[in-house]
Amino acid sequence: MTPFNIIVAMDPDRGIGKDGRIPWQLKGDLRHFREMTTTTRDKNKRNAVIMGRRTWDSLPDPFRPLPGRINVVITRNEQLRLPEGVMKAGGLAQALELLDEKGIRKTCETVFVIGGAQIYEQAVRLKGCRMIFSTQILHSFPCDTFFPPFADCFYQTSASQRHKEDRIEYLFAEYRRKDSGQPQAV
Repeated sequence: MTPFNIIVAMDPDRGIGKDGRIPWQLKGDLRHFREMTTTTRDKNKRNAVIMGRRTWDSLPDPFRPLPGRINVVITRNEQLRLPEGVMKAGGLAQALELLDEKGIRKTCETVFVIGGAQIYEQAVRLKGCRMIFSTQILHSFPCDTFFPPFADCFYQTSASQRHKEDRIEYLFAEYRRKDSGQPQAV
């Protein structure tokens, strides 16, 4: 299985959305997301982003597909029309297989799962998920969509200093899978 990471922004209750939208607008979080999902060590490669159809639909038109990245949309709707170059998969496993096929893996450096909740739920359970890169919003929001519990399988390896924007504090944290063979932080 292709190894992959998750990138997510969540509040203290693991809330990630309300009515199909992100309940906060933080330029620093958006900048962090863009940098994480576009930056590669090898300038000849790109990163891939895997998302559910609702996440795809929530992207503003000027940013759909996400530029500079290989975009894969998970949907059960076989009739869904996507722009040229955007791949479609019936599930997370199929999306990961697509990135292994057709020589794509040779040009793809890192794979990120970017949502939504159902896709995150599947991703957290797969051993191929190595890291979670999380923007921790330090204020609770009224959310109706949540990131799944993950503390049993992941441990925190780092956290940034706090940032403040529009009276909302947040930080960037990284979590590694406990059974990834790496030493755990004490």
